[in-house]
Formats: sequence, structure tokens, C-alpha cells
Amino acid sequence: GTVKESGEKHKGSVEIPNLSEENEVDDTEINVSKKKGEGDVLKDLMRTEGTAKVREALRGYLKALKTEFTLGMILPTKATVGQELAAERKLSGNAVQGSVSPQSLATVGVKIPTVQILLREIFNSPADELYSVFTTQELVQKFSKCPAVIEAEKGGKLQMFDGCVSGEYAELVPSQRIVLKWRCRNWPDEHYATVALNFKDMAAQTELQLECKGVPVANEDSTRQCWKKQYFEEIRVLLQQAKDELE
Repeated sequence: GTVKESGEKHKGSVEIPNLSEENEVDDTEINVSKKKGEGDVLKDLMRTEGTAKVREALRGYLKALKTEFTLGMILPTKATVGQELAAERKLSGNAVQGSVSPQSLATVGVKIPTVQILLREIFNSPADELYSVFTTQELVQKFSKCPAVIEAEKGGKLQMFDGCVSGEYAELVPSQRIVLKWRCRNWPDEHYATVALNFKDMAAQTELQLECKGVPVANEDSTRQCWKKQYFEEIRVLLQQAKDELE
């Protein structure tokens, strides 16, 4: 905070040792501290009006937590709660000037740690043929060995492997690129990865570059194996069968 009369700036901190929805916010302990030096007027202000503003913000914070978690969000681990609360505890002396408000703390969510998966595969088929395997319902059902919903247009739905995989098509460039909003059924509710499939034509072969962003860390290995085993290996078998039939 800044003392108006002198223009001096002073730093301090607000610590909230125990925050719980089981206790009244008015009973929550709020400690105000300031580095040595002048500016005690700011410290006094934080202990009175500043504390009132902090309590007001905490009410909004706890209300948002209750609301979000009852809507089916992932419950946080103890570590996650500690990180969220630690972030809120470090409120600077600037709270006096109204920078901390219920609105600024009301948007609360639990972030899901994610990773990116990159894969490259070579297929013995031209790009247009490989592209059609991902966009033709009959071919998808053949390599997945399950009924599927394939609406290969922007915004079109995707459902495969008895509903274990679902999503929608976000972008389609024939024989070149497909972008999917994609998820596995056992992922956190409403969480999707973004899958980009780029087809690089190499005459009789095609290099398929897969970029999968936003995969939950806990599902990295299973997602990688899904693409390698259930997609790529089965597609290779399908393409070879088609080639053998032609010969």
C-alpha cells in the first residue's frame, strides 16, 4: 500500500491460518504483518477495513467452492486445496485499495494436470485412402470392430468403441488434416483433449503425425496405447486386407 501524504510504499501480508467451510468466516483468524519501518497506518487500516474486505472475499470464495463441487467437478486432493488456499493467503497490502473482492475470487475451479502426446506412424497407403479410414463410418466400424457414429463434418459427432471414445470433428481438410475434440469415457466429466491428425503424402506411403493436447496425466499411458493398439495397428490390418483383396 501507499501512504497518500508521503507517497511512501510499504509491503505487508495477510495470512489466513485456518479456512474451513465448517466455521463461520467471521470467526476465521486473519493475521496482518508488515515489514519493519514506518507505515503503521497501513497496518492498522488492514487490521480494520482491510480485514473486513478479506472476510467478504472469503465468503465468495467458499460459496464458489461449494457451488462448483456440487456441480460434479473433481474433488481436489489435500495438496490441491493447500495450493489454492496458499494462493489466497498471500494477499498484499493493496487489498486496502479494493483490489481483493468477492468477484475476483469467485471464479474457482480445479485444474486437471495434462500432458501432450506426439506420435508418428508410416502407413503403406496414399493419404486420401488413410484419411477416409478416419472419416468413413463403415471403415471406422471395420477397424474398431464396433458400431460407430461418424459425422465427418465440422461440429459432427464422433463415437467409437462402444462409447468408450467420443467427441466431435473440429476441422477437416481432405487428405491433409483432421482436428478432433476427443475424450475417453473414464476421463473427468466434460474434459476433452484436442487431437490433430496431419497426413503427409509420400507417394505410396503416408506419414501420419498425431498431436494430442490436454490428456490427463493419469491417463497418458492408456491414451497412448489406445492410439497405437486400437487405432494404428488395427488400421494397418484393415489396409493390408484391402490390399490383399485387390491383388
